[in-house]
Amino acid sequence: MANPPQTSLGYSVTIGPSNPEISSPQPEKSPIPPPPMSSAPPRFPLPKLQQDHMTSPSIKTPNLLSPANGVKTGSPIPHLSTPPGPPVFTSPVRPAAVPFRTSPATPQPVALSSGSSFPTSSPPHFSNGSAELQHQVPHTAEETMPVGESSCVLFSAHKVLKKKKQANVPSVGFGALVSPGKEVSPSLQIIQRDPHRCHNCGAFANIYCKILLGSGQWQCVICRNLNGSEGEYVAPSKEELRNFPELSSPVVDYVQTGNNRSSYVPVSDSRMSAPIILVIDECLDEPHLQHLQSSLHAFVESIPPTARIGIILYGRTVSVYDFSEDSIASSDVLAGDKLPTEDSLKALLYGTGVYLSPMHASKQVAHDIFSSLRPYKLNITEASRDRCLGTAVEVALAIIQGPSAEMSRGVVKRPGGNSRIIVCAGGPNTYGPGSVPHSFSHPNYLHMEKMALQWMELLGRKAHQHNAVIDVLCAGNCPVRVPVLQPLAKASGGVLVLHDDFGEAFGVNLQRASTRAAGSHGFLEIRCSDDILVTQIVGPGEEAHIDTHETFKNDAALSIQMPSVEETQSFAVSMENKRDIGSDHVFFQFAIRYSNVYQADISRVVTVRLPTVDSVSAYLSSFQDEVAAVLIAKRTLLRAKNFSEALDMRTMIDERVKDIALKFGSQVPKSKLYRFPKELSALSELLFHLRRSPLLGNIIGHDDERSVLRNLFLNASFDLSLRMVAPRCLMYREGGTFEELPAYDLAMQSDKAVVLDHGTDVFIWLGAELAADEGRSAAALAACRTLAEELSEFRFPAPRILAFKEGSSQARYFVSRLIPAHKDPPYEQEARFPQLRSLTPEERIKLKSSFLFFDDPSFCEWMRSLKVVPPEPS
Repeated sequence: MANPPQTSLGYSVTIGPSNPEISSPQPEKSPIPPPPMSSAPPRFPLPKLQQDHMTSPSIKTPNLLSPANGVKTGSPIPHLSTPPGPPVFTSPVRPAAVPFRTSPATPQPVALSSGSSFPTSSPPHFSNGSAELQHQVPHTAEETMPVGESSCVLFSAHKVLKKKKQANVPSVGFGALVSPGKEVSPSLQIIQRDPHRCHNCGAFANIYCKILLGSGQWQCVICRNLNGSEGEYVAPSKEELRNFPELSSPVVDYVQTGNNRSSYVPVSDSRMSAPIILVIDECLDEPHLQHLQSSLHAFVESIPPTARIGIILYGRTVSVYDFSEDSIASSDVLAGDKLPTEDSLKALLYGTGVYLSPMHASKQVAHDIFSSLRPYKLNITEASRDRCLGTAVEVALAIIQGPSAEMSRGVVKRPGGNSRIIVCAGGPNTYGPGSVPHSFSHPNYLHMEKMALQWMELLGRKAHQHNAVIDVLCAGNCPVRVPVLQPLAKASGGVLVLHDDFGEAFGVNLQRASTRAAGSHGFLEIRCSDDILVTQIVGPGEEAHIDTHETFKNDAALSIQMPSVEETQSFAVSMENKRDIGSDHVFFQFAIRYSNVYQADISRVVTVRLPTVDSVSAYLSSFQDEVAAVLIAKRTLLRAKNFSEALDMRTMIDERVKDIALKFGSQVPKSKLYRFPKELSALSELLFHLRRSPLLGNIIGHDDERSVLRNLFLNASFDLSLRMVAPRCLMYREGGTFEELPAYDLAMQSDKAVVLDHGTDVFIWLGAELAADEGRSAAALAACRTLAEELSEFRFPAPRILAFKEGSSQARYFVSRLIPAHKDPPYEQEARFPQLRSLTPEERIKLKSSFLFFDDPSFCEWMRSLKVVPPEPS
């Protein structure tokens, strides 16, 4: 078992593997979350916790850029600078060229069909006359869930293989992506009462339960125990049972609000009652400070008038700004070399100063404070300047707790949602608690860094205990020592983001960090049929020590505690067969519990039933390439903690592709080559993109950037994760339309403009011929800019949007993310990039001559180097 990493997001829990892995290192073999500890025999083996210490709209692939597909034509974009006028999208985007799909990229939820059947191979084990259950009441759900409806649980396949040996092929794997905070259909059923739960295992009553009409008893789909409903499910017919939301929908929310909850505090707008405190680095040179001031002024104008704001500056001291002064920027100053004493905090909190103020009463004061900031004056390099970031965050937490903090010790305070501390950092924490030496050559640097890591993680956990999320937004050219700051953000449920400067992208992220909704007190519970074993979980959480066995006799749920619950997050859950499956279906239930921003306690219950099959072909036909690719990528990145390990993981991907071809493909007659299974053709190309992407490839050089990108990916939602693995390529057409094409360098046609969405970066490339025409290039650039902003409008962190011309130095960022298909024979180019057929012979020759030679292989060359025949485009 690998040693736990020290500074990465996500976590995983490990048990012993049950199958041999493919020949390379085994990323998906180890981790799995632990069940609650109890003397009762668990259904899952007790695992060993392995912690990997230490966000976006639904990005789909629409046929039409329209409001229905998430692109609001002509709508204003919430950016700091005014974008060019939006184009009119007069016609639909052209269908995606092979092998990319023209249907939405978000995988289709499992069709939840009617009828629930128990295994016919074993007799029912019921009591109290429940042996007649199967004959008395058919399943209450007889209609399928509409295909295309959004879902917060996405499986890598819609069927499960019965044979353990076939199912547990580690190169493919089986699992699900769970998005606890994802918005679901507006028609989601809401229940304002306590749920019916299995007395044995704790599972929730659901759409697939068998019910005795006469007594109202229901059978748990997880452990098959018979439970009473206190007569609530007594009904004359099964149609009557459909009046219960949990018996008619696979996804339901149990909501508890109001005075029936002891901690309820009525407020006019609880979402706005949680404060936002800006903790700002004052050791900035003038160019960076000017950009930061512009971003801060725009931030003040963007937040709601009821939002409460606080402002703290830190350098060698901590300055806490007072909003009670109307005409001058006034602050109280604390020493930064040590934590503030209890007396100094009392003097601050019980004084006459106002350190948190609603925006409507203090907007002008905030503008005056930001305008008063001055650049760093001393002649000291950026990395050597004293910054007491740790002390500043401690003071911010004290202000959030307020004067009543000492009176409320031992009492859980429940404000509306999480408070936000947003750190604007331009350099490392080099002074006071949690600091590291200015120079890496310091003789005691490694020990001091280790102590700083521990201190920062404890500070992040303290923030989480007080319902505060810390986001660290870094910018500038000075290394910020990411390994030290990452635990601060991770432990509190926040993120760390790097920016080139304090300009537009930084300003957008500042705004989105303050306004994104976050639930608190989050827990994820996973229950599944006894034939299924959860082997690994990767995501923004940690083991939860919850003992429910006083209530439920044999609760073997895997429980995960989440610092915050947001739409930008997801968990990658890997599973295996414990044994050969004899039943026709297996069941999975995900229970997500949290308090939302309006102080309501939410319990979202998602129950999924998947059919089991003997046929490998039937299993492969139900495969969801994009979900599987993201699951594989998260398991792989969990092990790639540095560049050396990333290189090993690239080799691991090669071995994975060869193993898939060997296990599920066929051998070419009279050859040593294997054909890659046609059902998984898209998966092979997605894995090639992963191999070349910034996550594992050579595009990013600095370890800080690689670490931040990795940590973001391990926690990211499905939509953002997919884009970070495989970019989306859209070619501009005259008249404001866009044609979606495979992300190949054959799209670099001199008379065209291309938008490439790679998750954390969106590139706009203008061909040289188009750029030479000033009128056409201006229209194309405006249309591409608008599309780029629309695609990333709700994404957090907001991506960089870079525009450049063909042949410029910056264009290398764009070229490096495209598959070099220009090296392939013409017939293969046309098969995989059909748009070439629309070019004249002269245009084809011109395009071919525009490429420079380099040794990076194309997709087809890579597949052949693995002794695998490239799959036909799907």
